[in-house]
Amino acid sequence: MCGIIGYVGGRPILSVLIEGLRRLEYRGYDSSGVAVFNEGEVRIFRAEGKLSHLIEKLQAVQLKGKAGLGHIRWATHGRPSETNAHPHRGGHVVLVHNGIVENYRELKDELRNKGITFRSETDTEVIAHLIDWGLREQLSPDEAIRAALNRIRGSYALGILFDFDPDTLYAARMESPLVVGVGENETFFASDVPALLPFTRRCIFLHDGEIVRLSRKEVRITNLNGDLLEKPIKRIDWTPLMAEKEGFKHYMLKEIHEQPRAIIDTFRGTYSPDTGTFSLDNFLIDPQWLRKITKVTIIACGTSWHAALVGRHYIETLAKVPVDVDIASEFRYRDPLVNERTLLIAISQSGETADTLAGVRIARERGAKVLSICNVVESSLTRFSDGIVYTHAGPEISVASTKAFSTQLVALFLIALYLGKEIKGTLDQEKTDYLFQSLLEVPSLLQEVLREESAIRSVARTLKDYRDFLYLGRGLNFPIALEGALKLKEISYIHAEGYPAGEMKHGPIALISPQMPVVFVAPSDSLLEKVLGNMEEVLARDGQVISVTTRGTKKVLDKSTYAVEIPPVVPLLEPLLTVVPLQLLAYHIADLLGTDVDQPRNLAKSVTVE
Repeated sequence: MCGIIGYVGGRPILSVLIEGLRRLEYRGYDSSGVAVFNEGEVRIFRAEGKLSHLIEKLQAVQLKGKAGLGHIRWATHGRPSETNAHPHRGGHVVLVHNGIVENYRELKDELRNKGITFRSETDTEVIAHLIDWGLREQLSPDEAIRAALNRIRGSYALGILFDFDPDTLYAARMESPLVVGVGENETFFASDVPALLPFTRRCIFLHDGEIVRLSRKEVRITNLNGDLLEKPIKRIDWTPLMAEKEGFKHYMLKEIHEQPRAIIDTFRGTYSPDTGTFSLDNFLIDPQWLRKITKVTIIACGTSWHAALVGRHYIETLAKVPVDVDIASEFRYRDPLVNERTLLIAISQSGETADTLAGVRIARERGAKVLSICNVVESSLTRFSDGIVYTHAGPEISVASTKAFSTQLVALFLIALYLGKEIKGTLDQEKTDYLFQSLLEVPSLLQEVLREESAIRSVARTLKDYRDFLYLGRGLNFPIALEGALKLKEISYIHAEGYPAGEMKHGPIALISPQMPVVFVAPSDSLLEKVLGNMEEVLARDGQVISVTTRGTKKVLDKSTYAVEIPPVVPLLEPLLTVVPLQLLAYHIADLLGTDVDQPRNLAKSVTVE
């Protein structure tokens, strides 16, 4: 949710940095800052709150430097404050950072033992000191950056300057977007293309593990081993709307690929294994009140309802609290059994869903407290809530929700961990640490799934002309079957139904034929043997089996006409992986059919009327 901008050249430095930050504001932020070389020294200016607060600070400042960095921050490690705002300094190093350093605690302890003093609460400052320590070891700036990055686990888009080199910037990327801009006697980098378009349309898109050194006339790109890379400069002839797609054909595809980053932004800074404590800053419901609840009710609509069904498993399994899940449009028109000992969780990407808001009002009237899961700060839902867990998915433009769904699952998982450990005492710290560490691994596992896109498109090409699909799953993956069917029908206009696999013999089996592909969500979990029986029933009726399963599960692969394999993961977190092949399958079928993927007929992004 953060944004960075860097510049080396002859333009007025502050105007470039501020204009770039303005074009990154949509990503969401709570503080901002800039670092600029000026008359032989690096000057840093930071401010909490809106970008306008930083601009006010800079109005009386005259800076003549030709190189600088800018940053807008959404607090993760450390609360929103001027001290925690970027840029951060460590010795001779000044940098800005998007992402998360998963092993920052061990690195911080190591540096403290070497006598390093930290000024902020952020994980970012660790990177600055780690690079500076390399300089103390007589490494060159390039070598010091590589040495530091080879020790970091996590994600980053970095902008770096050294206070002894006023004409050079460095940038690096790992699982967080970064693009280089090339002008006449000037160079840039930024989180997103729109920040560069006022200045240049000649861009180089960095990939994971790449480091770039920028001067006014040079762009030098290497990998983490120091090998020199040759990368093409691409001319960006996009409209502003297309620029936001970062080269993807549709917003939906871009947003599918943004899920690893969105998941990181949602969970980072929420739990500390060192102390065993949660930092859910907007979860403002009194723990003493929570200890008295007798049940949780979750309300939502559409894709968010599917997330709610997964959330029921999370909360009942980890916190041992009974959970009801209701479609908000049904909840509001019956006599729901909620009272002053009910926690109502309301889920809405936009925070403006009319039926969900109506359900919240009913619950509040009956004494329940409301916890909302939402992607939009200051939306109506958040204003009506006693507590909030934000999903830091960033803007989701495509009508068919993808990254909002994944981040809602993460939010529900975090809520379940918190209730289990801090409120109900059903989880000890060892179990909580294990589950949270498993969550930290999900973004990299998702990258593995996304690398299967070409194979999924090939499957889509063979299936695009069928007019009916059945999606089946059990347990946690029944809601994923529902979500996969919804995605297909939303954007391709093909009829698709999701069912619990155990219900197939209670009606849907009558539809099985060679003309009706059956998609099984079948990871290698405790319910797999039951699902295999359902597959046999489909094959016995000459049906086609398309499966999403754990890598190397021979029993499933042998029964599948087509299969997509996912890496192994803790069973509770399987939905975060199994849903992505279904999103990609729906997308590529719709794209091959030529439908309006991002704006399917008759649908709106946010249903704000009944």
